[in-house]
Amino acid sequence: MSSGPVLSTRGLAAGYGGPPIIQDVSIEAGPGRVTAIVGPNGAGKSTLLKAIAGLIRPAAGRVLLNGRDVTGLAPEKLIREGIAYVPQVQNVFPTLTVQENLEMGGYTRASGLRDRIEFVYTMFPDLGAAMKRPARTLSGGQRNMLAMARGLMVDPAVLLLDEPSTGLSPRFIAAVWEHIGAVCRSGVAVVVVEQNTRQTLAQAAWAYVMVLGATRLAGPGPELLRDEEVVDLYVGRLT
Repeated sequence: MSSGPVLSTRGLAAGYGGPPIIQDVSIEAGPGRVTAIVGPNGAGKSTLLKAIAGLIRPAAGRVLLNGRDVTGLAPEKLIREGIAYVPQVQNVFPTLTVQENLEMGGYTRASGLRDRIEFVYTMFPDLGAAMKRPARTLSGGQRNMLAMARGLMVDPAVLLLDEPSTGLSPRFIAAVWEHIGAVCRSGVAVVVVEQNTRQTLAQAAWAYVMVLGATRLAGPGPELLRDEEVVDLYVGRLT
């Protein structure tokens, strides 16, 4: 397994037609590990993921996948290149069954769809047990797991997760992180945007703290969690 970055951005700037929301953002994500993007609301975390995934076109800078410039490619082309994006909301088809959702997630595959579904079920056994149920009947945590599993159907090099634990109970949050760990062990680079800063930093091999559209701090997640500035400004002290 290569130790170099699978995904990197270089001086990335992007927004929604007005002034850029993010400016001069450079990050790296390595294979088989969690890279976290944390920071206060409005910092530009989700905008960064959308720019990487091709949902908004960067105004400046580059997105590199295994050293290849993929800046500005359409989302469907980026999926084929190996970047899978799981948004926070509207991330499954509610009227389709679990199995049908996975089949839709693998629509770009030329072959091996059934084998990939079986592989995903081994990683998410609860989904295998619910394969015939409509996604709307799943709990919030199960829907988030289905969304993650759909992203894995394209056998990505990078999985981008936008706040996968939002609104979940502690039990389901723990389960989400267990599955993220399993995804990493399969060799995929996982980039996670989260509001739950404390738990995310504890899980992240590397993390970036974003403030006002720029990266303010970077380092191993557990080390940032011990940084007094990070705790005071972005995490909050336990009482």
